[in-house]
Amino acid sequence: MRHKLSEKAKQEPKFRFYALYDRIYRRDVLRAGWHKVRANDGAAGVDGVSIEAIEKAAGGVEAMIEGLHQELKTKSYQPKAVWRVYIEKAGGGKRPLGIPTVRDRVVQAACLLMLEPIFEADFEECSYGFRPERNAHQALAEIRGHIQRGYQAVYDADLKGYFDSIPHERLMACVRMRVADRSVLKLIAMWLKAPVVEPSKGKGSGGAQWGRRNRKGTPQGGVISPLLSNLYLHWFDKVFHRSTGPANWANAKLVRYADDFVVLARYQGKPLSEWIEAKIEGWLGLEINRDKTRVIELRQPGAELNFLGYLFRYDRDRKGKGHKYLNVTISAKALKRERQKLRERINRQVCFKPLPKLIEELNRHLSGWANYFSYGYRRKEIRQINSYVRQRLTQHMRRRSQRPFRPPEAMSYYEHFKRMGLVYL
Repeated sequence: MRHKLSEKAKQEPKFRFYALYDRIYRRDVLRAGWHKVRANDGAAGVDGVSIEAIEKAAGGVEAMIEGLHQELKTKSYQPKAVWRVYIEKAGGGKRPLGIPTVRDRVVQAACLLMLEPIFEADFEECSYGFRPERNAHQALAEIRGHIQRGYQAVYDADLKGYFDSIPHERLMACVRMRVADRSVLKLIAMWLKAPVVEPSKGKGSGGAQWGRRNRKGTPQGGVISPLLSNLYLHWFDKVFHRSTGPANWANAKLVRYADDFVVLARYQGKPLSEWIEAKIEGWLGLEINRDKTRVIELRQPGAELNFLGYLFRYDRDRKGKGHKYLNVTISAKALKRERQKLRERINRQVCFKPLPKLIEELNRHLSGWANYFSYGYRRKEIRQINSYVRQRLTQHMRRRSQRPFRPPEAMSYYEHFKRMGLVYL
């Protein structure tokens, strides 16, 4: 089904799909949606029903799928409110995360399965975030290639609260460009307007505080939100590459990963920055964070670009040769954030956790981190993280012991933790 939808969308760029709803509530599609949600292993929503609770309930997963099938078929389905939590942002502050219930996430996943191949047929090559068979490393390689070809003047954009500021009417207009099925449009509109519930403020309240229905934004945490957020900024990508856009008259290059994007050119003149800001703020109704948005001239000494946790900077050749090379490595912010996470994992609260279990958890975390930061020249930064883990584990062992901890005779801390199972990056 997905392949047929994709082929139709590619062959007829202006075709509007009018018979999608009956495919979304098919039992096999809902079951595939469940498997996507189960694989992500997310938290419970406002109803408190977790993935494990659904699996253990009478009738299990099949009972839930049958219930959703009947609700969607009879058009009696109503999404529940979104549970809002806050997570720490890399640059400080907190980011709101909206968590729909597991049942709502399953329906969203089923809807995503049908809509994704349609919109994927339209998306531009410059977009890499939240797309099948695309990832951050590809975006980084694209930026690296442009810089090496001389596009070293970079407009590094930062959008303020993008996921929470997308105008619903304009977003739905983008969806209607390809989807004419009113039942599907109604589903998406219900998810966008679902009320928000967050923990009550104040000591000992222990309750929940109901918010108003959303008029802007798509909850970051919803299964379908990445597709909708990509769809809205797709129109920026599209006008950028038109004959009247800066890809033509400024020979500029755009690389976007979700709401993070850079525009690279040989020269960053006022017309280019004014065009970007007019389209983002005037046309799309979004807000550029002026404090974090900047123009970087990588030709200048000490200039550096931070993107997706990586740093691009021209450094002197390490072998003492006269020329400089483009260094791509882990940014200082990303290293600081990782050290903070390691501090949280190896602290006084885990003193009584068995060391093999603690090391097993650390290995899983470090493996995921190292997989993401496997691009570029990173040897020095990896050594810093290895050293920091060893230091924190040594402090942990000393806190646990009544006597000062020492590794076995003639064995270093490095070797001792390695024998205990710690995997060095």
